[in-house]
Amino acid sequence: MKVLANDGVSQSGIDVLKAAGYEVLTTTVAQEQLENYINENDIAVLLVRSATTVRKNIIDNCSSLKIIGRGGVGMDNIDVDYARSKGLHVINTPAASSQSVAELVFGHFYGLARFLHNSNRDMPLEGDSKFKSLKKAYAKGIELKGKTLGVLGFGRIGQATAKVALGAGMKVIAFDPFLEKADLELEFFDGQKVNFEIKTISKEDVLKQSDFLTLHVPAQKDYVIDEKEFSQMKDGVIIANVARGGVVNEIALVKAIESRKVIGAALDVFEKEPTPEIQLLMNPALSLTPHTGGATVEAQGRIGTELAEQIITILG
Repeated sequence: MKVLANDGVSQSGIDVLKAAGYEVLTTTVAQEQLENYINENDIAVLLVRSATTVRKNIIDNCSSLKIIGRGGVGMDNIDVDYARSKGLHVINTPAASSQSVAELVFGHFYGLARFLHNSNRDMPLEGDSKFKSLKKAYAKGIELKGKTLGVLGFGRIGQATAKVALGAGMKVIAFDPFLEKADLELEFFDGQKVNFEIKTISKEDVLKQSDFLTLHVPAQKDYVIDEKEFSQMKDGVIIANVARGGVVNEIALVKAIESRKVIGAALDVFEKEPTPEIQLLMNPALSLTPHTGGATVEAQGRIGTELAEQIITILG
């Protein structure tokens, strides 16, 4: 049987599939040509990440398809319920990228706390002529240790992010409408383990108490963070959205930055991908990445292997 990894898949995943007798194609087929390609090549498994969408036309018109796989967590680019109603298996890898996303959050947080996103742009341009003025401009950074991290959405990725925060000496508070508490186990290099129980609290209390705030929620109809939520936050908060574009009102975010309610924000996802608003791209209070939350070598290896193992289990 043939597997089309249209957005790519790790070599480890390819190796597992080939060892089980599958043919793996890594050709990147344009969206408008995908239906024909699947039919012409008798594709049984279609693997995608965020670039390729799988809608009703492909589900209805590609009779050879048995499995649709999403390398990562969110599956809003797939008509999941419809596919399953038509007898297709839809799979993803919700745990594989948790650590990568969590570490990206803290890469942004440490950078924002010490102005690294701006300093790294200014030093090459003016480091030789304005060294002292730049030193003065970036000399009022803050430490994360002792600060409170609020987590909105306390699933696998939210909990992984909380573990990084606990390791950094932060207090962690969390909101999740489907979870009352979580038991977190921190493992260290020498085998030692420390356990923490985090009981969730109200969204409003998380907003009011957080020095740093991170979102780990699925795409949804309404904004999770809008003008009302910004008004409830502490003055000088730093926030991160590495979840989904559209869960934070970007216009309200810019206003909150202008009023100094928010002193810095990290965005890995945007309402208008792949063409984010210029006012976001040029805002010096924003630390930006191009939707790379799960894009580490380690995560992609885990994603490929997990997808391969699920495919083999389903199809044999």
